[in-house]
Amino acid sequence: MLSVQGLGLHHAGNYLFRNVNFTIKKADKIGLVGKNGAGKSTLLKILSGEINFFEGQVVPEGNITIGFLKQDLEFVKGRTVWEETQQAFEQINSWKEELEEVNHQLATRTDYESEAYHQVILRMTDLNDLLHHHDAYNLEGDMEKVLLGLGFKADDFDKITDTFSGGWRMRIELAKLLLQNNDLLLLDEPTNHLDMESIIWLENFLKEYSGAIVLVSHDKQFMTAVCNRTFDVNNRKVDDYKANYTKYLELRAERREKLEQAKKNQDTEIKQMEDNINRFRASATKASFAQSLIKKLDKIERIELDNEDVSKFNIRFVQSVVPGKVIFEAENLGKSYGNKKVFDGVNFFVERGERIALLGQNGQGKTTLAKILTGDIQDYTGSWTLGHNVNIGYFAQNQEEVLTPGKTVLQEAEDAATEETRPRVRDLLGSFLFSGEDVEKKTQVLSGGERNRLALCKLLLRPFNTLIMDEPTNHLDIQSKEIIKMALQKFEGTLIVISHDREFLQGLADKIFEFRDGNMKEFLGSVDEYLEYREKESLREISMEKAKLDSKITAEEIKTEIPKEVHVVRDSNAAPFYTKEQKQLQNKLKKTEEKIADYEREILQLEDIFGKTNPHAEELSRYEQLKKELQETMALWEEIALQLEE
Repeated sequence: MLSVQGLGLHHAGNYLFRNVNFTIKKADKIGLVGKNGAGKSTLLKILSGEINFFEGQVVPEGNITIGFLKQDLEFVKGRTVWEETQQAFEQINSWKEELEEVNHQLATRTDYESEAYHQVILRMTDLNDLLHHHDAYNLEGDMEKVLLGLGFKADDFDKITDTFSGGWRMRIELAKLLLQNNDLLLLDEPTNHLDMESIIWLENFLKEYSGAIVLVSHDKQFMTAVCNRTFDVNNRKVDDYKANYTKYLELRAERREKLEQAKKNQDTEIKQMEDNINRFRASATKASFAQSLIKKLDKIERIELDNEDVSKFNIRFVQSVVPGKVIFEAENLGKSYGNKKVFDGVNFFVERGERIALLGQNGQGKTTLAKILTGDIQDYTGSWTLGHNVNIGYFAQNQEEVLTPGKTVLQEAEDAATEETRPRVRDLLGSFLFSGEDVEKKTQVLSGGERNRLALCKLLLRPFNTLIMDEPTNHLDIQSKEIIKMALQKFEGTLIVISHDREFLQGLADKIFEFRDGNMKEFLGSVDEYLEYREKESLREISMEKAKLDSKITAEEIKTEIPKEVHVVRDSNAAPFYTKEQKQLQNKLKKTEEKIADYEREILQLEDIFGKTNPHAEELSRYEQLKKELQETMALWEEIALQLEE
């Protein structure tokens, strides 16, 4: 599909890539890994054609189409979500218009034996092939599927994109790219602005994607699930591993062991040559021999190894005083911005030593709650109390707002240190990959990943017994994420963390606060257990959104969620008590839910068939019947649920 031959890229003599060669085939799903600054995003720009000043060549096979999701995008104002998403099909609509013209020519021309008429027939065949390849006759269904999968509600489709945050507009750009069905898809950090449910949906979508994919991501679980090949970008080269991320780690460890031995042998050889050069250089009879050794030494390609072992970093938080049993307690807590309600009626308490993950879509109130608990937001309804002797360390999502412009990395860290921790500052900065001249960088020139590493370093220099971490892994490479996770696992205090990274949260949280539709629900259990629950709920919610689109039913007419006032708490020690009548209703409710799940499953299967082939009449009839029965069964579910509430 595409080959890279002898690729080199340098600035002022400093090479980012040197003599890089690889080939991308149709079935390849390639993950680019490497430290921040190694050149992953630059490589994507080269493959896309955005960067064209380089040594060597990039050779595409035929007229392949390439789609590129960049980290920095410009957005057009004034369109609705639906209108903006339709821009994905500009090329398809152009082909449709041309096909209409071609069909018109074939219907009106009479020169059937001419070469010109034959060329028109060939063009018609090409256009039909293109439209079939891009599934051009089910565009609206595809748009609904992708937008709902990426977290939009049916009610969002008619809203102007200007009213959405940058993260949500990035989702629209991602949706457009996925809908174009390009031969080669280039994705730079596609999960950056997605919540956990949307990440899982995207993961499943990309696994089934028919074209080739090259992506950059620091989400290890996402990479393992999607990719069947891994490019390790390091030291001006690209090492090709024909394996997913997990297997790549094993192969890299084996390769590194061999390289370490080879480097040890090379270092010994170089040392001997340097000793001989120094010994013979002063001798008139041996001077020519010394010169030949110098030439030989210059030709040696030095083996370079990155420092990859994070386990050697013995990072621990400073011990603080032991707080009271209750860290936070909130009653009827609420927050609005103007007429927009973020959440309302939230009640919870956090006990000493608990490790809680705040999960939910962007904009649902996770960061707002964190800022209320840290005192950064004072304007709210309800009340909350801070426990005895609680010392809070806060990791803010936007570090540029909390770092001091003009100060160096070293000065920022020293200002945060106590008398006891000041002697550890340089060692700690080194553990977070700030070494040599890096500590003299001004904070305003730091990358997003560097800002986050510095912020965590500052937290380690002061005594805290409670940490509130808002997206601590944003902009970090995998090695830096492992360092942060290792430090948090050793932390003995109370942890509240906001993150959409499943692998990062595994082993860190044992309770979930889910923010959804202005409410907060509490779950006891791991992130994986919570995701099992959410997967079932998401299928139901997407089906309900599709039903609303199909029948134009308003959100109020379909109630599929658990009532607001009910907090779902998984507690094996607290078995619910039901009357005989309630138990009968519970059984009826369960059977109704199973019937709904069966309808939804069959509807999704039919929609998948419709997306691949032209539907038969009996399939369309069955589809319409299923949707009708689904709505009737959902109405029954709501009726039973209301009876249970009474």
